[in-house]
Amino acid sequence: MDRDELAGWLRLLLTPGVGNASARRLMAAFGLPQAVFAQPATSLRDIVTPAQAQALQQTPPELDAQLETTAQWLATTGAAPRSLVTLGDAHYPVGLLAMEDPPLLLYALGRTDLWQAASTQNIAIVGSRNPTPQGEANARQFGKACAQAGLTVVSGLALGVDSAAHLGALEGAAGATDRLATIAVVGTGLDRVYPKRNLALAHQIALHGLLLSEYPLGTPPLSANFPKRNRLIAGLTQGTLVVEAALQSGSLITARLASEQGKEVFAVPGSIHSAQARGCHALIKQGAKLVENIQDVLDELKLSSTPDFIASHADVASANGQNGTENTLLTALGYDPVGLDALVSRTGISASQLQVQLLELELDNQVARLPGGLFQRIAHT
Repeated sequence: MDRDELAGWLRLLLTPGVGNASARRLMAAFGLPQAVFAQPATSLRDIVTPAQAQALQQTPPELDAQLETTAQWLATTGAAPRSLVTLGDAHYPVGLLAMEDPPLLLYALGRTDLWQAASTQNIAIVGSRNPTPQGEANARQFGKACAQAGLTVVSGLALGVDSAAHLGALEGAAGATDRLATIAVVGTGLDRVYPKRNLALAHQIALHGLLLSEYPLGTPPLSANFPKRNRLIAGLTQGTLVVEAALQSGSLITARLASEQGKEVFAVPGSIHSAQARGCHALIKQGAKLVENIQDVLDELKLSSTPDFIASHADVASANGQNGTENTLLTALGYDPVGLDALVSRTGISASQLQVQLLELELDNQVARLPGGLFQRIAHT
């Protein structure tokens, strides 16, 4: 893409009052952005409103600065390649084209050489930014299992479930060089990472997967942008798996958008006492598929597992079945949050002895300590 063509795309993107839907109508009528801006106002008013036509006649004041920033960003060489994918590009994701407002531009950082237009092997994994320890462990385990089964995990790089899913996918696809481990769709410009705590994770994704954004470089983390980017997470995938979510969680927006796009929705059930499980339970009541393991996802999407994946998970199941008699305290804990007094009643063990055993299990990552003096067993699959 030469500088003049880039300027045309950026000008269309930056023109106030002209959204993705209007831009697509303009390009359907006149061609690429450079041709749109060559039209007289009378022709533009046949396609868009008079206010939009007037805005298209004026150059956005930030265009020159954004053009220079974008050109420099594209020219910067590093371990991860940088590119722009435009709405007119042959490699633009077909899943996004089916939406009402596909982005004009996608900024990409990472393995674009492995990015195929058809999203037939992508699964979204989303959930709470403040998950329970079990929810975070589930997200990482599902991310890893999906990657081992040959799927690319798509999420939003947020703290909590998103981060765990990305990390699990990177683990599950370790050593694979023929596919993307994971795709992170972010709500900022790609020249910044939000949250900053995920800087190292973002670097790993750029090396073994892909970072995507529809927002111009320099865009800060604005709250309105994150729900909007969720439509891209849903659009890039065959289905969306919600691991853990409260009733007001943004991940339910992704699930709703996936359903509206005709995609599958999956949900992992949790404790009836956990507020972070209520969003998943609501989805299941509405028809989402209840998921207990990765095979539930593969079966619903009619995808087959690789022989290596089947063998490795059979080995894990066999090993888990040979662990011998389960720890009495773990049995008493169950999988719901429970207080110390209840454990004393269930086990007959003194509170002081329980504290010692619980600490040992906590250090062994089998039990998590929750707010309010509660404890919860962590399942490892």
